[in-house]
Amino acid sequence: TLPRYDRAGEEHFNLISAMQKSIRASDPQGAVYWVERMLQSGEDPLYVARRLVRTASEDVGLADPSALPQAIAAWQTVRFLGLPEAGVALHQCALYLALAPKSNRVEVAQTEAAKTIERTGSLPVPMAFRNAPTDLMKGMGYGEGYQYDHDHPEGISGQTGLPEEIQELEFYKPGDKGYEKELRKRWDSIQAFRSRKPANPRED
Repeated sequence: TLPRYDRAGEEHFNLISAMQKSIRASDPQGAVYWVERMLQSGEDPLYVARRLVRTASEDVGLADPSALPQAIAAWQTVRFLGLPEAGVALHQCALYLALAPKSNRVEVAQTEAAKTIERTGSLPVPMAFRNAPTDLMKGMGYGEGYQYDHDHPEGISGQTGLPEEIQELEFYKPGDKGYEKELRKRWDSIQAFRSRKPANPRED
């Protein structure tokens, strides 16, 4: 007999926590067990699916970019099929996430950006990156000096979109797990390009 389960009480949060932490720990057995415990206890399957979506971004992130589409697909399957058929999709997703490489670098980047905004306030958008749909705005310098990256041989102009006051900051730092290894190589090459003399701006 399953223990009493209050969908708004402590056990509700204990079980969903156990599921996410099992996935984070790369434990597929724990992931399957806690998903099934929740389903048999009467938990809303859409709640389970939403937490899997959250886990895909929070704990897998760009180490496996397919994780988030997998979780979205599980959520859509629950909406389309309902239980009991959609239970298999929830287990499939939980297993995929548990066995995927892990990275929290996306969440860290979000947190660091939020802290910076709280500390620095509403810094102005760089003039080159401002939209300039009218002659008046162009006359005020909006868009001046902007370089169209696609016009450069490597597809990189060397520009930065950050306000001048914080251009030295790095919010996202790719890790060394899964696909982020490739993203780190890409970011290293971009930084190396930026350290060289920037190319000429686009002439419209």
